Amino acid sequence: MNQTPARGPRIAIVGAGLGGLTCARVLQRHGRSVTVLEREASADARPQGGTLDLHADTGQAALRAAGLLDRFQALARPEGEEWRVLDFADAALLAHQGPPAAGADGGGRPEIDRGQLRGLLLDSLTEGTVRWGRAVTGATPLPDGTCRLRFGDGATEDFDLVVGADGAWSRIRPALSPAVPRYTGVTFVETGFDHCDTRHPDLARLVGNGSMLAKGIGRTLVAQRNSNGHIRAYIALREPRDWHAAAGVDLGDQQAVRAHLLRMFDGWDERLRYILRNGDSAFVNRPLYVLPAPHTWEHVPGVTLLGDAAHLMPPVGLGANLAMLEGADLAHALVTEPGIDDAVRAYEGVMLPRSIEAATGSAQGLDHLVPATAS
Repeated sequence: MNQTPARGPRIAIVGAGLGGLTCARVLQRHGRSVTVLEREASADARPQGGTLDLHADTGQAALRAAGLLDRFQALARPEGEEWRVLDFADAALLAHQGPPAAGADGGGRPEIDRGQLRGLLLDSLTEGTVRWGRAVTGATPLPDGTCRLRFGDGATEDFDLVVGADGAWSRIRPALSPAVPRYTGVTFVETGFDHCDTRHPDLARLVGNGSMLAKGIGRTLVAQRNSNGHIRAYIALREPRDWHAAAGVDLGDQQAVRAHLLRMFDGWDERLRYILRNGDSAFVNRPLYVLPAPHTWEHVPGVTLLGDAAHLMPPVGLGANLAMLEGADLAHALVTEPGIDDAVRAYEGVMLPRSIEAATGSAQGLDHLVPATAS
């Protein structure tokens, strides 16, 4: 059970994503008061995305600090660690990594749906911690070391510390850095398949219990099994951001998108092109953005960043894990250091160098996932 929050510094976390919620949970475990401000109206305002593999030294370490590791393990899918790499031309199996053996204790990377993980964190917080429907529009550090938040309704509120955990297009980042996200040259087009074992059995066998990957030059198909018989698929394109406009394709016209994607994947095995032909979900266009690497800033009292707000990277398995670890690290610093400014300096001194290394590795990972040339 959480300790009763003690009176203390006014801490606001902007953004109810995984990193911000982890920070809030660890603070509350130590009896600290915290407010999470989220622009969305409720926890169910939008789908939360696909499945995540939580690493032992980052995401799982954060959940251990949050006292939630056992509950995570009850929800997680170790079998989801399976990977299959297929040849794009004939769907032949090129590489296979099976799930860990039953009972293996190797600190693996079990999968969990992002929505399930977020729900686990939300349920662990004291009622009323998250203020839903509170859209923050900006942050202004004040001369006394505090920070003033501006809201969409014109109101303002001052805090001793504002933590920007509000993602790629952070409204808090400009208080620390002029950096803005740039397009990577890669777009994911997302679709999905429901009740895959009964409605899409051939695809289910192709994907297995975890994830399937097939790639060509500038084209990659990734399909990953989620919980409840759902498969989420990503059609990765190394194309200009306006690829659809240049092709005269209206993203609202699903049949036109489907036809164009099929042309883009001409020559691929029909078992893989099934992903393009038969999705149950509408195609969703998701251009990938990153922040410059390295992305650093001079320390400013009263405000800091974590997760995508601090180091937006390609989605190759590191982002959510790092955000959660950073949330736990910042909370730990806030309860162990003598003051808020000492805590933020200690946190940034560890987080910034680590994020630079991770951003470099993620960029290389995206180049490997969607190669621009033949290897």
